[in-house]
Amino acid sequence: MLISATLYLTDETVAPAPLARELERRGYAGLYLPEHTHIPVPRETPYPGGELPPECARMLSPFVALAQAAAVTARIALGTNIALIAQHDPVDLAKQIATLDHLSGGRVTLGIGYGWNREEAADHGVHWPKRRALVRDRMAVMRALWADRPTAYEGEFASVRASEVHPKPLRKPRSRRAGPLFGPRTLIGGAAGPKLFAHIAEYADGWMPIGGAGLGETLPALRTAWAGAGRDPADLYVALTAVTPDHGKLAHYAELGVDEVIVQLPAGGEREVLATLDEFDTYL
Repeated sequence: MLISATLYLTDETVAPAPLARELERRGYAGLYLPEHTHIPVPRETPYPGGELPPECARMLSPFVALAQAAAVTARIALGTNIALIAQHDPVDLAKQIATLDHLSGGRVTLGIGYGWNREEAADHGVHWPKRRALVRDRMAVMRALWADRPTAYEGEFASVRASEVHPKPLRKPRSRRAGPLFGPRTLIGGAAGPKLFAHIAEYADGWMPIGGAGLGETLPALRTAWAGAGRDPADLYVALTAVTPDHGKLAHYAELGVDEVIVQLPAGGEREVLATLDEFDTYL
């Protein structure tokens, strides 16, 4: 089971380059970064975790920060946890992701989700009740642009003409009933349930839940949905994010067949983050 790291990376925390170098030096498998474009001050949406962390309003763009991390490393995965696909133009985002994957030698993992902040999404023109269908269509547009030959896609919320576009992500296509799945490994975040698991089986490579509560019940349900969609069991990837580690917890996740655990680092300066990494060395 791989061990990676995440934190709320902001203009006041450790910078991405020294953090990525340190993670690679210590043997971590990857660096994952979350995304918020902005936090509107008139807020009506409650934060799912209780008190809204102030870092949410200060986050760096994950794709720019990961590009800096890519430039100073050679091995670690570069991931999002999660990218808010509904808030991006899919043609432009497909180019950014493919470029990052190309320049990093195929190290991108794309964690995606549907978001929680209605006000933030509304400023991007997102109609909240349709956000899941919007994400599905925008992912399909990006898959079409990442395909090995010019491919068109026409959906309710997004479309693209068959186009010449390069670079391409380096990960090999995966098989599914609807045809090959192009692009980097894509994991969908969100709470367990039939709708989410159906989407994962349809157009993703796996699941990225927060923490590991209830995995003994939810992972069999996900595997059932995956098999029912005709997907190869060996292709399913599960990465738990925002984990506070201990040995018993990690052993339990490994026994359940979890592929990757992404431990939570503090949103602090270099000294604070390095001290936490020193504490976490025992888990590597």
